[in-house]
Amino acid sequence: MSDLGRVLRVEARRTALLVAVPSLTAVGVVTAWLSLVPDIAYWDNSVVALVNTVLILGPLAAGLAAWASVRERRLDYLRDLTPRSPATGPLVDMVLLSAAALAAYGAVAAVVAVHTALREQAGEAHAVGILAGATTLVMHVVIGYLAGRLVPRLATAVVVVVATFLWAAVRLPSTSWWSLLPPAALNQVELFMGLRPRVLADEALWSAGLTAAMVLAYVWWLNRRFWTIVPLLAALSLMALATVRLESSDGRAVAPVAVEASCREWPITICVHPALRDALPALMTAATPLAARVNGTPGAFTRIEQRPGTAPAGVARGVAAVHLDDLSPGYEARVAEEIRDGLVDARSCAAQRRPAAEYRAMVDAWLLGTEPPAIADVRAARAFGGWTEQRRRAWLRANFAAYHRCALTARAFR
Repeated sequence: MSDLGRVLRVEARRTALLVAVPSLTAVGVVTAWLSLVPDIAYWDNSVVALVNTVLILGPLAAGLAAWASVRERRLDYLRDLTPRSPATGPLVDMVLLSAAALAAYGAVAAVVAVHTALREQAGEAHAVGILAGATTLVMHVVIGYLAGRLVPRLATAVVVVVATFLWAAVRLPSTSWWSLLPPAALNQVELFMGLRPRVLADEALWSAGLTAAMVLAYVWWLNRRFWTIVPLLAALSLMALATVRLESSDGRAVAPVAVEASCREWPITICVHPALRDALPALMTAATPLAARVNGTPGAFTRIEQRPGTAPAGVARGVAAVHLDDLSPGYEARVAEEIRDGLVDARSCAAQRRPAAEYRAMVDAWLLGTEPPAIADVRAARAFGGWTEQRRRAWLRANFAAYHRCALTARAFR
């Protein structure tokens, strides 16, 4: 058997590789799972969750690579017995360590993809985003390994972990183009927004360029071969190009996207983002009684539309605009409360006095079908509580202007 074969067999059985794959996989799955939006299967957010795992996996992979680099230097004497280039052994090291890190990353990606695909998913699974995370992870492995080769001390692994983690932690998402340098700091993608593939591609190019430049610079340092200068300059040029493109993006990794809403049309029409289509039955149950009670008033509505977080909410011309960020418990009640809040004038209600606030709270409880609060005017509470549903609706049509201005008085209940 050749000397190279013996070296590869020894290196392939390293403890570092056996430790790296399960450890990185476990940490990556937990990190990705915590980054997913509850009860929403949105591909863009799944990609962001996977990219965000590199913020943790990257420093850990770099530390493991540095530890392996320092620990396995004892194999250098075996490598010196072969006529190979002195760069061959380190290159094999980096390939094996990168393969271990990518195996863990692939397992995390599979878990996230299965979790998203098994649900009523929406959005687009950007493969370039997954590639950006993979290239960034390899970049961390190379940084850690080369740091261990240049400073062969066990403390180097700790320094590498701390340094790479600080680099990931000090940059806040969506603040400047610096936040997009790998590992990119990305916020959760809001509904009606989508990732920009160009930014993800630039991040992948930046990581690939830096990784190639570091490897080629190390090979040149070992061999002093002039031919490595040309690809080294090409890698640096690629990295510079990606930097210019990222700078032109102004730190924005997402952009508004047009989506075809999912709707349910009976007895009223409710339209939401496709990722929230599972919420339609519960929203219909919660909103239909409210729509029936305000029917015939200026606040009547027959359609509910989910709007982006930046768009105003309220009730106008028969349409109730609402916001719905996730499907955490109680989301249907929050939507009904938002519609209820859109029935009144916020400026007038901000200056309302205590009696008017109590009367409004009593009417609000009826509109939402909740337990009525105790108020100081017992007579009004007893009268309103004794009315039939039809009489209450007729009363609201007659007194809606006062309710809208939060100006109800005891006289309205006589």
